[in-house]
Amino acid sequence: MIDTHSHIYAEEFDADRNEALERAWSAGVELMILPDIDSTSRERMFTLAQEQPNRCLAMAGLHPTSVNDNPQWQIELDVVEKLLHDAPTKLCGVGEIGLDLYWSQEFYREQREVLHAQIELALQHDMPVVIHTRSAYCEMLDAISTYRGRGLRGVFHAFADSADTARKLERMGEFRFGIGGVVTFKNSGLDKVVAELPLELLLLETDSPYLTPVPHRGKRNEPAYVEHVCRKISEIKGVTFEQVDSITTANAKHIFGIR
Repeated sequence: MIDTHSHIYAEEFDADRNEALERAWSAGVELMILPDIDSTSRERMFTLAQEQPNRCLAMAGLHPTSVNDNPQWQIELDVVEKLLHDAPTKLCGVGEIGLDLYWSQEFYREQREVLHAQIELALQHDMPVVIHTRSAYCEMLDAISTYRGRGLRGVFHAFADSADTARKLERMGEFRFGIGGVVTFKNSGLDKVVAELPLELLLLETDSPYLTPVPHRGKRNEPAYVEHVCRKISEIKGVTFEQVDSITTANAKHIFGIR
């Protein structure tokens, strides 16, 4: 399995990061993809990627909520651009980037400017994007529609909208949809979305330490728990755990260019 979205470099793992990594390897996680947030945590991410070069791949990006009420967002964006030219470790994508209007709509203009700037950087460097969208799917559809036909590829992390929205997005580029612990929540409705989408469009993720799946809901999430996501998808699709593992792993390797 590949956990395509893990913040295991976060402070929540400082007390037992090595043990959490070992639990992940024991659970069958062969690789973790580490999304960037901003300069406050980036050094931690790069350190882990350098310590685990065959098992942890880093990205560079500015998260939309790191734009909110931040007079330094242009400086942060400039750093991302520089990292894409010269990073301390190999990068596998531009992310996580996106739109998040859940906490505030006041900074939508700035978030959209930063999103478009980072998508342009991804296209320049022929890299996939990892896109965060919260309370902003209509706005995201509008933003992504401007890239139709330009070869944009990537992942809609923690996808939480309808299968129809996924199909619309798929027509605008080569996209996959990250499915995490929410699919195990009883009334999330994500199970119905997963039932409608082909496995070839899905990726496994945890977003650890957040969005912990059942049966560990309420506790800190960690990469080992991606197996619960895989098992739930296999149940929804009526196929084996091994089939979901194989197909989603191939999807991840393809979209991130992993050999």
